[in-house]
Amino acid sequence: MIIHYKCPNCGDDMAFDSESGKLSCHSCGRKDTIEEFDDEFITTTFSQDEAKEYQCENCGAAVITDADTTATSCSFCGAGVVLADRLSGDLAPAMVIPFTISKEEAMAAFTKWCKKGRLTPKGFMTADRVKGITGIYVPFWMYDLNSKADVHAVGTKVRTYTRGDYIYTETKYYDVYRNIDLNYVKVPVDASEKMNDELMDKLEPYNYGSLKDFKTPYLAGYLAEKYNYTDNDLFPRVKAKVQKFIDSYISSTITGYSSVQYKNKHVDTRKRKSFYVLLPVWMVYYDYNKQEHTFAMNGQTGKVVGKPPISSGKVAAWFSAITGGTFVTLKVISLMLGGGLW
Repeated sequence: MIIHYKCPNCGDDMAFDSESGKLSCHSCGRKDTIEEFDDEFITTTFSQDEAKEYQCENCGAAVITDADTTATSCSFCGAGVVLADRLSGDLAPAMVIPFTISKEEAMAAFTKWCKKGRLTPKGFMTADRVKGITGIYVPFWMYDLNSKADVHAVGTKVRTYTRGDYIYTETKYYDVYRNIDLNYVKVPVDASEKMNDELMDKLEPYNYGSLKDFKTPYLAGYLAEKYNYTDNDLFPRVKAKVQKFIDSYISSTITGYSSVQYKNKHVDTRKRKSFYVLLPVWMVYYDYNKQEHTFAMNGQTGKVVGKPPISSGKVAAWFSAITGGTFVTLKVISLMLGGGLW
């Protein structure tokens, strides 16, 4: 089923506006709240299966999608459409964080971010090589977890003292036991096989207080995908993701020792709850020196992540400046200590 949201004023297509948080008509400027939008102005076309071809209700053109797409735009008339049959049943997201950064704001933020690159090539810093910028709702699983940790370690305290002509070193050994109960809430893991996991992890954190109950109008005018991996598929990854925080917390409870050696550390992490959400991401495709670079921007906070190209000339200049400064510093210290000229 393909969905269009029609403007009650002029009949043109409406899309979600990140600035106002409402459905907006680009033709007449009308804005409607998602919760109060009249079903009379929602048009639908039904498909019998998960075929990759749909018909645009607006102009009649074929809308071609891959099997994972849940929201897209008609390439002929530009209408934003939602493929609702791919958002139902087990594929229905529980919640969504709507875009709060518009395409224009995202482009401006990316340009500013490019200019901060001290070691990037000069041509790259102009940010005029953008091939495309796409707003996409990326599927994530969020987990509420409970971790129980049983820890046995040996801590030492070392004391050195002088008595007469002798220097003594005293080492005391302590058995350390910890039984820890930790809870983590809303730990996100992206569920799309197309997205780079490292990029998606670095986009965190989102403001999860802005999570809203999922409604299809939030997707109008953006791309969206359904998940490729279930919450059970991704459970090993979320366990690995929280492990470093568990290790850090355990370490923070064992302090005051000269050294700590772990004899046994058993951590049992279990899923209390998981739910499917869509999070907003601007994907920026940038062409430089005949190579395409991909960057991602958090569609709520504006945080940009990615690996820009590095200028070998700037790196050499930076290294020369550092080593030159070190050389001068050592000469000054030498003179202060009575040393001769180098």
